[in-house]
Amino acid sequence: MMHVAPMGALMSAPTRTRRPGVIVAVLAFAGIASSITQTMVTPLIAQFPVIFSTSSANTAWIVTATLLAAAVAVPISGRLGDLFGKRRMILVLAVPLIVGGIVCAVAPTVEVMIVGRALQGIGSGMVPLGIALLRDVVPREKLSSSIATVSATLGVGGAIGIPLSAAVVEFAHWRVLFWAGSAITVLVVVAVWTLVPVLPPGARGQRFDWVGALGLAAGLVALILAISKGTEWGWSSWITLGLLGFALVVFVLWGLWETKTRDPLVDLRTTVRPRVLLTNIASIFVGFGMYASMLVMPQLLQLPAATGYGLGQSVLAAGLWMAPAGLMMLLLSPVGGRMTDARGPKFTLVVGVGILAVGYGVALLGMGSTWGLLVTGIVINSGVALAYGAMPALIMGVVPRSETAAANGFNTLMRSLGTTIGAAVIGVVLAQMTNPIGGVDVPSEEGFRVALIVGAGVSVVAAIVSACIPAHKGKTAAAAPSVKERELIRVATD
Repeated sequence: MMHVAPMGALMSAPTRTRRPGVIVAVLAFAGIASSITQTMVTPLIAQFPVIFSTSSANTAWIVTATLLAAAVAVPISGRLGDLFGKRRMILVLAVPLIVGGIVCAVAPTVEVMIVGRALQGIGSGMVPLGIALLRDVVPREKLSSSIATVSATLGVGGAIGIPLSAAVVEFAHWRVLFWAGSAITVLVVVAVWTLVPVLPPGARGQRFDWVGALGLAAGLVALILAISKGTEWGWSSWITLGLLGFALVVFVLWGLWETKTRDPLVDLRTTVRPRVLLTNIASIFVGFGMYASMLVMPQLLQLPAATGYGLGQSVLAAGLWMAPAGLMMLLLSPVGGRMTDARGPKFTLVVGVGILAVGYGVALLGMGSTWGLLVTGIVINSGVALAYGAMPALIMGVVPRSETAAANGFNTLMRSLGTTIGAAVIGVVLAQMTNPIGGVDVPSEEGFRVALIVGAGVSVVAAIVSACIPAHKGKTAAAAPSVKERELIRVATD
């Protein structure tokens, strides 16, 4: 039975629910499902050329298409969540996840597989939407820990997804992965539909900025294509430089449009506030720092022991060695929440990126053993857990409620850009520093060390940027409804 306040009250204040713990669990489940979907192809990347009888350059588009679709969909779906309801958009994003999984499961060619993965990339917006929804439904005293928990699902999904996918690939048919992913997403839909309340949109009555959405999409596609394919096409090639130039022109025009239109896709006036701007810049470096380790450690674990520095682990064993690091994110999320409550999200972010930098120091000492890399992953992901939980709290502490999902989606986009840039930079380092092993060039031990030093340097820069974020004065806007606000509205589930 639902008790609904008058519409005026609904529009004037956020919602309180009597079951915040259930909602947090459901949104965390949705985040894990989305994260698993994005990472589960990792064990298949090396096998795709054989599976589809084509070149590795063609199958690389399976990953690239996912990145492109996610980059475009996350900020746009965030704004749509503000306009039409975050719960509704989570359900909408589940559709391409399900359909994309089915398309991949039956894909007869690499082209069909690319289409399916692009559809699944669209579903990446579920996590930032879920984090934004917490602001409306979770009591103030539980908000920080709830944000940290849902943010941690990005790491938990990968920790579960990679070894699980490796096990399926080793003991069953690879297509089972995608059928299972679609089935899990169906369970997410049922849980969200039945357990998450319908809330009034924060930006109801505003218009959707189609011009801004198309401009942002065009710029992002050009930029990410240039970054992700620059090594393959050549950084000085006409297509790479042309795409970078096109992206620059489009972003300049897009920025001018966003400052002129009445209801922008991304409110740049809010985005350039020092607290938001520096958090987004730090997010780029954190994304880079996090992803650099994810590129180095699996290769060190799986390279043959005959190299002298490879550890000779199977795909499944490598995934299991890395799994505790992802689970550490979930275990530390309550700690990060309490730290944010006690000292503020800026303090938590600085501590997190500091631990991330220390993790690279551990990596340089322990890269010669499986246990050393296990400890490295735990330390690095501990820092990522604190940082990922703090960044949404920093953003939502400044932006209006009508822009919560859009601003959080934009912050997620900044992290994604960081991972894309990190992949390109570390890829160049490892490609340039190689040793011939059995007629094949593989990254050298010195190449891995340089990659880890780059990751450490980027993490230090992230810590410096984070330390420069101005302290927030006054009441935290990210807080859930005050007692007075709660009295204005009651949408509670019995």
